Amino acid sequence: MLKTAWVTDSTAYLDENLMNHPDVYCVPLSVILDGEEFVDGINLTPKQLFERLKQLKSPPKTSQPSVGAFHALYEKLEKKYDQVISVHLSGKLSGTVSSSQQAAKLVRIPVTVFDSNILSLPMSALMKKGMELLEAGKNLQEVIKRMEEIRDTNETYVLVGSLEQLHRGGRLSGLKFILGSMLNIKPIISFDKGSLFVKDKVRSENKAKERILNYFKQAYEKHSFKEVYLLYGLYEEQANEWRSELELAYPELKVSTAPLGAVIGVHAGENTLGISWFNGMK
Repeated sequence: MLKTAWVTDSTAYLDENLMNHPDVYCVPLSVILDGEEFVDGINLTPKQLFERLKQLKSPPKTSQPSVGAFHALYEKLEKKYDQVISVHLSGKLSGTVSSSQQAAKLVRIPVTVFDSNILSLPMSALMKKGMELLEAGKNLQEVIKRMEEIRDTNETYVLVGSLEQLHRGGRLSGLKFILGSMLNIKPIISFDKGSLFVKDKVRSENKAKERILNYFKQAYEKHSFKEVYLLYGLYEEQANEWRSELELAYPELKVSTAPLGAVIGVHAGENTLGISWFNGMK
């Protein structure tokens, strides 16, 4: 079996197993607040970020890792591994995939760059599945093909915590921001091949949650997937409440929670809450 290094970025949620895995490496993104640059997960926690966001004079920005950062890591990995699989957040949301691809052309070791079309815990789950397949004896082509098949069955629905931050970050037009704020409209954000779009609009958070749970119920009854992921901005207790509801209604389902992290928090807000699953994750 070829010795394989797995690379991801700081928008992935690395649990204890991934954090301590000897073959997993993470390249961080950056957050820029009033001209000061912070490294995601290193010197900026989500709690620190949301405190700073309340005092900013200019809109916050995020920055993908440089080609040089990936190049340096891939050169280092050449000495220990036969190949690299590099799994990253959606290329429609960040230039991280592009930086990784450019760096891959500069090294001798074969690097396969995989666009997850997603982020956070679902991205990590997809990477874990790939690791399991490789350890089970599947070759690189089989692993990537299966990861693509699972990726393309993803459903994600997000209640954005702050329309203002989404607007300031350029993810929401001025008209939608004004109307949403005035009418207390809660947009339900979803993904389509890695791009964000407004799936639905409702008049309250309770109705939005009810609508999302209906999407979930329909998908579960049809596909009987094994795992679901709850994502939150800052307040884990909100995700835990939802987790308890799901575990009570679906005891056979594995329900996991994870923070979205600082980079996503810049655009989404501290009260953000989301749910994600792969219909093809059997």
